[in-house]
Amino acid sequence: MLLILIAVHLLSKNSIAAPLPHLPNARATTDSCKDIDNCRTLFSIVWGCLATIFACTWVSVHPNVPPPNQSHLQLFWRRLKMMLIAMIAPEVIVAFAGRQFFGISGVDECTQAFFFCMGGFVSSAGHPIATKKQLEDTDLGPEFQKAIQNVNEEDIKDRSKGDALSKGVALLQGLWFILQCFARAHQRLAITQLEVATLAFAVMNIFIWLLWWNKPLDVQRPIVIGPPTQPDTEAITLPVQLSRWDRIWSVILGYSEYEYKPSSSVSVPSFWSVNNDNSRTTGLVILVGTLFGVIHCTAWNANFPTPAEMWIWRTASFVIVATPGLISFLLPLMGFAIPEHADSAADVITGLATAIYIVARLILIVLPFVELRSLPASAFVDVNWSSYIPHI
Repeated sequence: MLLILIAVHLLSKNSIAAPLPHLPNARATTDSCKDIDNCRTLFSIVWGCLATIFACTWVSVHPNVPPPNQSHLQLFWRRLKMMLIAMIAPEVIVAFAGRQFFGISGVDECTQAFFFCMGGFVSSAGHPIATKKQLEDTDLGPEFQKAIQNVNEEDIKDRSKGDALSKGVALLQGLWFILQCFARAHQRLAITQLEVATLAFAVMNIFIWLLWWNKPLDVQRPIVIGPPTQPDTEAITLPVQLSRWDRIWSVILGYSEYEYKPSSSVSVPSFWSVNNDNSRTTGLVILVGTLFGVIHCTAWNANFPTPAEMWIWRTASFVIVATPGLISFLLPLMGFAIPEHADSAADVITGLATAIYIVARLILIVLPFVELRSLPASAFVDVNWSSYIPHI
């Protein structure tokens, strides 16, 4: 409630910004704030941003159930890779969370549905029960559905390494950072490009938290369901061998049941989700991806060390904003204009746009750290929170 009251006061027109001890556009290569009670150091700026990014991405990432007999190092590396993807391309994690959120409509209970979607249920033979085709099977489908519904929700939550409290604490960390950025903007204090990038991560992770709020966190062992011995109702097939590019596209766009055969594996892929109508997920990713770029564009008129860095930042931010919507517009257009070559044209457009997008994302990751060599003097001035507290 206190945070809400402060936010309302921040946005009110009658709020008065605190005076600046330095000119906003003056630049300093060292910590130039002299008031020990109202200043921050370069280390505190970097540490606050990195701590927020780590807290947001590490807690928000909810991996699927891993293969059996994984060592602690393998489990850590598996989750670390997902966290790195969330830092470089958070839209991929949003798309993954969206596919799972919209794909659980076939199972009644929310927690059980997420557990099913993440490969949490396996047959007595050790094969995942993770596709709607398995639930719709005329022989074992009804048994699998009944067994999933009979699993106690508390047993699933007991396997989770996170609860509403731990997720809520991480969420508050992100909201607190967002509030600090609003307060700095209101008091006309410089916001570094690193803080702008961190703000974008914090906002993106709010979407991930909401989509995965009921998904169990860091589950390491599945639950065995179904009859003690399974009849041979499905022929054992060899897993489809995907090329490196196909695997990358499967991570971005999701796997199909043609690419993944539960009867030939002991776990679901890291980015597996139940097949569903991707239109809602696509719309969500376009919305969130555009918002991610718009937040970077808030530093459009920021004070950069050189004009070249300013235009590099502006160009990269514009690419991040325009790419999701441009792809969604061009792909249907290609299908209408040249239907006989629509697939090849779509591959070229998507591949080119993805390459440009990756370059822009890398620029927006590296450039904020380069900017730290020369910051405006007001960047070292801390927020004057007492200005928002009514005096008696």
